[in-house]
Order: sequence, then C-alpha cells, then structure tokens
Amino acid sequence: MSDQHSSPIKTPQQLITIVVLAFVVPVLIIVLLVKYVAGGKLEGAGTASMTPEAIADRLRPVGTVVLAEAGGARALQSGEAVYQLACGACHTAGVAGAPKTGDAGQWSARLAQGYDTLVKHAVEGFKGMPPKGGNADLDPIEVARAVVYMANRSGGKFKEPEVAAPKPAAAKFGERSGEQVVAAACGKCHDTGQGGAPKLGDWTAWKPRVEMGLAKLTEAAIKGHGGMPARGGMAELSDAEVRRAIEHMFNVGKQSAPALAAAAAAAPAAAKVDAAAGKKLYDSACMACHATGVAGAPKFGDKTAWASRLQTGLDALTASVIKGKGAMPPKGAAPTATDAELRAAVEYMIAAVK
Repeated sequence: MSDQHSSPIKTPQQLITIVVLAFVVPVLIIVLLVKYVAGGKLEGAGTASMTPEAIADRLRPVGTVVLAEAGGARALQSGEAVYQLACGACHTAGVAGAPKTGDAGQWSARLAQGYDTLVKHAVEGFKGMPPKGGNADLDPIEVARAVVYMANRSGGKFKEPEVAAPKPAAAKFGERSGEQVVAAACGKCHDTGQGGAPKLGDWTAWKPRVEMGLAKLTEAAIKGHGGMPARGGMAELSDAEVRRAIEHMFNVGKQSAPALAAAAAAAPAAAKVDAAAGKKLYDSACMACHATGVAGAPKFGDKTAWASRLQTGLDALTASVIKGKGAMPPKGAAPTATDAELRAAVEYMIAAVK
C-alpha cells in the first residue's frame, strides 16, 4: 500500500535547488523593489542605459582638470621660482653630476661656454639633464632666467633676458594710416625718388603735384600712373588708405617748405660780377678753345653751334663749366676762378650769339 503523504522531494539535488531558490528569489525581489522605489532604471540590451551617451557618461572620469589663464597669457616666472620648481632638485645637492649652485669651481668651465650655450643645453637637455629641467610647460625665457639665477650665484655675471614686447596687431583692411601705407608700399620709390617718383619731403618736387589736387592724385595712385603701379603695388589697399598715403606725403612735403624758404632767406646773396669780369676770364682762359672750336667747343659768336646750348639755360651751362663736361675740364682750366666769375664768362659768350 503506497504512502499518500510521501514528500515531493525525491533526491538530494532537489533539496539543494529548493534551498537555493528560497534564498535567491527573495533577494532578487527585494533588489527590484528597491530600484523601482528609488526611480532606478533597468539596465541591459535595448534599455536607455546602453545608449552611447549613457555609456560615455559612466566612463567619464570622476573629475577633470582644466588649465586656463585668466586675462590672457600667463605671467612668466622669475629665475628663482623656476629654480625652486625644477632645477633645484639636482643643482642644490649636485645630483647626477649637476654643478651645485654657488660652487664657483664647478661652474667655471660651464660659464666659459657662454650664456647662449648654457641656455641651449638647459632648454634642449644635455647629458643627464632633461629638456627644461623636466618641466615641459616652462617657457624658454623662464628656463633662461633660471640659468642666469644659478650662474650669477656661482661666479657668473649674465644679464637676465628681456621679454620682447608683443607685436602690434596688423591693421585691418581699410584701417591703415597714411604713414603705415607709405612705409609698406609707397616708400619703396618715394624715399629715394626711384623711377622719377617725387621724394618724400621734397617740397619742390611735390608742389606741382599738390596743385593738381588731392582727388586727382588719389585717382592716379589707385589706377597707376607712369612707372607707378596701381595702389603702389599693394592690391589689397583700400581707396581710403591710398588717399591717406597721398595726404601723408603732401603733409611731409609741406613741413619741408618753410625750412626751404628759411634756408633760401638765410643763404648769402651771390656775389655780383660785372660783364667786364666775364670778358676778362674769357680772354684769359675760355677763348683757348671757344675762339676756334677746339675739341667740339662751340665757337664764340656762332649762333648755330650755340643754339642747342642756349635751350638748356644759363644755370645748366654754368653748372657744366664748374663741374666740367666732355673734353672741357672743371672750371674751364681756370681753377682759381669763382663760380660767379665763371657764370659771368658764360653770360658774356651767350650775349655774343643773341
């Protein structure tokens, strides 16, 4: 007769399974209830926890460090500060053969190499010394200051390097001043008068151009004129910048005008020489060639030979006599004659063909 109240557990394995489930199932139920109450999200394939954004958020470091300088570039540290930060670790005690700071004997050979070599070694690294003393963030100027700090405490007399002033920002299109445009473009010709350009500050050369008017000259400068390229060779110049350059050159010329006038007023009046002095000089020197036309000299009284000379003017002819021209020696072989006397001799010969 079978036992109607026999246990459903037939084997030990079934017993173990039931015991495990009796512990695991309640624990799982409790965990799920806690996550539900706390608002947690289930994780697993297909859930929001597996999106790229969620994964990246879980992988993000606990904290991040952001290096930034308030108000622009950071201030460069002093040589002493850099020494304490990087160099002192070896140079204070002479670690790994580093010359000890303050030991003139150890530093003498290094100092003899010179400032540039020592700084180069410190910046680039040398033998056992790493570049920039192992601190790659240091500016070369800071490294140089540290070198000077150590060297000068060890018998050196180096001057601390100066920091170059920041370059001014380049002017934007259309904003350059007349002086800037002249320096960048126009000055290449106007400083020297190259190609017939009126020299900057030469009021005599600029006066007729000023009389043409600013608008007309500006238009010619924009389009190009004669040997002058359009916009002075700088195509990026605006019309306003070209105009400012013309105004600047006008004003420089005007500033020189009073000086020219004052110089002319202060110059002593040329000594006047009468016609008799001119004839006397001609008879004693000039007639040796001009009486007979020797070596191509225009003969005295020959209107045809003198016609082309007369077109150059009295001043040009006198200058040629003073300096000499062709076969004619300076001062027409009358070295003791004054410029005024030579001019009078030229006037005497010109009068004979008029």
